[in-house]
Amino acid sequence: MQSRPQTPQGKCLRAIAAAVALLLTVPTSRAQQPGSDDAAQQAFNNSCRTCHSVKEGDNRLGPNLNKIVGRKAGALPNYNDSSSMKEAGFVWDQDKLTRFMLKPDEVVSGNKMQPYGGVSAEEAGKIVAYLQAASQ
Repeated sequence: MQSRPQTPQGKCLRAIAAAVALLLTVPTSRAQQPGSDDAAQQAFNNSCRTCHSVKEGDNRLGPNLNKIVGRKAGALPNYNDSSSMKEAGFVWDQDKLTRFMLKPDEVVSGNKMQPYGGVSAEEAGKIVAYLQAASQ
């Protein structure tokens, strides 16, 4: 068989076909996305879901945690935070959230959260990652 010289259009079509084939092999499941994997969601469900939601406006015993990272402490509309939380004077970041889950009274003394215990630093990190992913 003789090989034919490739035209510029033929080269372009082959490059597009190769790119499409490559994209089809890239995993796109939730489990591959940092912070939204099953273990992180399970950590949230086990430790937080009874009192909190990640759905905007769904306040329960605790405030909803939608877009908590970057939110001023005690500033969620339509939720009655404790006066100590309203006066905390900081914005939630990953470190503050992790420390609050582990020892809430050391971060905001007099807060309303009732720690049940049992959250490890590793689980807290997973929960923060889940909250960030779920808030996008």
